[in-house]
Amino acid sequence: MSASTRTYSVRRFTPERGTWSKLTARDSLVRRLDWVLLLCALALSAIGAVLVYSATRNRTELNQGDPYYFLVRHALNTGIGLLLAIGTIWLGHRTLRGAVPILYGLSVVLVLAVLTPLGSTINGAHAWIQIGGGFSLQPSEFAKITIILGMAILLATRVDAGDRVHPDHRTVVQALGLAALPIVIVLLMPDLGSVMVMAVIVLAVLLASGASNRWVAGLILTAVIGAVLIWQLGVLDQYQIDRFAAFANPALDPAGVGYNTNQARIAIGSGGLTGKGLFHGTQTTGQFVPEQQTDFVFTVAGEELGFLGAGLIIVLLGIVLWRACRIARDTTELYGTVVAAGIIAWFAFQSFENIGMTLGIMPVAGLPLPFVSYGGSSMFAVWIAIGLLQSIRVQRPVSA
Repeated sequence: MSASTRTYSVRRFTPERGTWSKLTARDSLVRRLDWVLLLCALALSAIGAVLVYSATRNRTELNQGDPYYFLVRHALNTGIGLLLAIGTIWLGHRTLRGAVPILYGLSVVLVLAVLTPLGSTINGAHAWIQIGGGFSLQPSEFAKITIILGMAILLATRVDAGDRVHPDHRTVVQALGLAALPIVIVLLMPDLGSVMVMAVIVLAVLLASGASNRWVAGLILTAVIGAVLIWQLGVLDQYQIDRFAAFANPALDPAGVGYNTNQARIAIGSGGLTGKGLFHGTQTTGQFVPEQQTDFVFTVAGEELGFLGAGLIIVLLGIVLWRACRIARDTTELYGTVVAAGIIAWFAFQSFENIGMTLGIMPVAGLPLPFVSYGGSSMFAVWIAIGLLQSIRVQRPVSA
């Protein structure tokens, strides 16, 4: 049975009969997809491919002498991500509920593996596992997904069953414990950027679940106290401390700790309204901005495509978030709403942090720009998230 004709065990309410019936063949998978969401995500990945190529085509020390090296790999990562999204839609977010405990356990094991000799350091962050053949895996990206799914199951199961109106305190404690384990492990790496994203996800999931606002206020207070303790106890590496110092004082050591941010702002500022033209950015061609294909890919858009091109990326990201919000609003089950809310918070915060650090309004945290930056683990994770959003939309009950 093809994907275009497969139907799901979604039910339609028929008012005149007062009963629920399965969707018919005309309510096919393809017709029920959110094509605006899908096309915007594809457009972002396509723009990212062009920007990655521009940033790496002349960097022979990175591309092994092949100007298309990163372009091909970015396209391959996007293709694999699409397959993962299709697989997620095909299985369905409800079917995946049964596998979440296994997926969660696997993600925790992989995150723990980073702290063993299997872990490796890339660009100053000890957050990777080298697989071989030039491939590496960042387990924290997949931990974001399992935190969302695991917390959603705990917080929504009894509510969806009609046993409770809101999650009780015991359930909230269990959900927070589930999220705390991978977050603490990631903090020990330390990968502060991923910890920040996970913390925002946890807050969003709790808010969407209808948990007491006292929990949210308590978590915010705990996060502030924890941040102070982390700073005082010396958990952070020196390069992370330097990043915060450069953010607090942009004039601090512009040739050293503040170099990345200063060069990024020069690149974006020099683009003006329409940019210098694709592949004609002097900062990009001159290789002044470090890690321009990953964390600082937005600077390529700012310099070569200008305010209009960079603004297009922001607009597309905004549309992705808008469509995700519609999916969260329209679903009739709390589980789907909570999953969608976690993904929205993830995409929104990570996009704001990535773009903000290139503009100097946020500290450098080593977070990729969703769909745009080069990186397999990030690309796979965000496309799995798109698959989850589409599944929530496809499997929601519809009126007759």
